[in-house]
Amino acid sequence: MATDRPVAVLPPAPDGGRRVRIGGRFVGIAYRPLDVVAFVQEAGLQDWDEMDVVQSALIDWQGGGPETWEA
Repeated sequence: MATDRPVAVLPPAPDGGRRVRIGGRFVGIAYRPLDVVAFVQEAGLQDWDEMDVVQSALIDWQGGGPETWEA
């Protein structure tokens, strides 16, 4: 099933880390929005910054938005 939000930031784990998937593929664990920035930059969006990540409709923040980093 295709999604209109190719980046998924999963709910926080007990340690505060959030798994990140891009295009259905696990790319790493983020502990803050800047980590998500690094992942999307590696995926080809080099000009993205923290505001892009926080505001983009391409990112599905599951279990809380970009301000949620504790389980």
